[in-house]
Amino acid sequence: MVNSFADAASLPPAARLPGRWAPAWVIAFVALWPAPGIAEAVLVLGALFTVVRLLQLRARGGIAPLLSVPAWALTGVLFLAYWLPQLFSAMDAADPAKAWGKVAGGLRYLPFMWLVAVAVATSGRRRTTFIGLAVIVGLWTLDALAQALFGTSPLFWSMDQLKWLINGRGLCSAEDLAAVDRLSGVFGPCNLKFGQVLASMAPFALFAVAARWRRWGWLLAAVLIGAVVVLAGSRASWITYGLVLLFSGWRLLGGKWMALLLLLLAGVVGVAALGAGSPQVRERIARTTLALSGDRASVNEALSGRSQIWGAALCMVREHPVNGVGTRGFRDAWPECDPAPAQTAAWGQGPALHAHQIVLEILAETGVVGLLLWLAGAAMALRAWRYASAAARERARPAALALAVTVFPLNTHLAFYSAFWGGLTLLLAALYAGALLAEEPGGAR
Repeated sequence: MVNSFADAASLPPAARLPGRWAPAWVIAFVALWPAPGIAEAVLVLGALFTVVRLLQLRARGGIAPLLSVPAWALTGVLFLAYWLPQLFSAMDAADPAKAWGKVAGGLRYLPFMWLVAVAVATSGRRRTTFIGLAVIVGLWTLDALAQALFGTSPLFWSMDQLKWLINGRGLCSAEDLAAVDRLSGVFGPCNLKFGQVLASMAPFALFAVAARWRRWGWLLAAVLIGAVVVLAGSRASWITYGLVLLFSGWRLLGGKWMALLLLLLAGVVGVAALGAGSPQVRERIARTTLALSGDRASVNEALSGRSQIWGAALCMVREHPVNGVGTRGFRDAWPECDPAPAQTAAWGQGPALHAHQIVLEILAETGVVGLLLWLAGAAMALRAWRYASAAARERARPAALALAVTVFPLNTHLAFYSAFWGGLTLLLAALYAGALLAEEPGGAR
């Protein structure tokens, strides 16, 4: 095979632009997640930039060797595993216009995934990208700790003040500010995704700190991030972060040290959370214990109404087993499948917006066909890991762990076919593919 690095070095500067700008684009996209509209614009512009540059390079005699052939292939396979279920489910969706709009809009993810994979395809770009993501996680953590101590997130306050200067309105309404029941961090009280986002992205910070300061650096970072995740109040994020700690710490510390440090970490985080006077944390712990009663209503209350949602999802699977009700069609199919239409739901009025669980979401919205395609994508990702070298696994480990805990099926989840969580998941998939299958100097992978 022709040495990709020799070929890339021989290209004129303009031809190397997609690779040169890729890390900055990825870091900017993640940093702007608290402003979803702007982050989406960055994603779309990045996708368009990639398409234009690749077409220009193709017209000049060939696509630049920005990625290895296996990396191009795996990135494409992971995209298709996500996008093809949308296509098949749109054919008889509950809301055809919405479903076909999602299909068309989903095409933007493929070139953006190429850009993300390019951002980690060489050691220099990978170092810049992963350290940039680690710094973002660190800044968000410190900002959230400031909110826990002083009642306000400095980063969100700054964004809110800027919004007031621009159009005389804040980022959140007065009702959102009054109703917030958890630490919201830079995302603010009207976008309560902070805990789950931080837990999913934590591997980048923990691996970076461990590489520089070893076990004590890892422990300090784990405690600080863990305290924030607990105070953010999302039980799904607690499970996600627990998995991150287990798999990131086990290799660094070993079994004996890991067990001791996890006990210490649990005690410190628990004392920090309860000592901070966090009623939302205590309320969620108390609500979780209701599941031990065995009473169906208590279990539903413990799950914040999710057993009702999951019952409706199973109804949708029975009614539309082949290709589901269409992506993001859960709310439209809800009235016909609500198992308790006469009762006020635990979340209040209105339909459930999605299944809150990855397997049920895929089955309800895209059917058995969608689930099989997702499983095929997962199998290809695992196969790539199995046949990769030890060095390749090591450089891809932060992205691999972040992706694995995000799609861990024994948990509750945000909507994977929403613009935000879908973009986050595909970003992690592309980081994994690009880092694992990068072609290093000398042809080693």
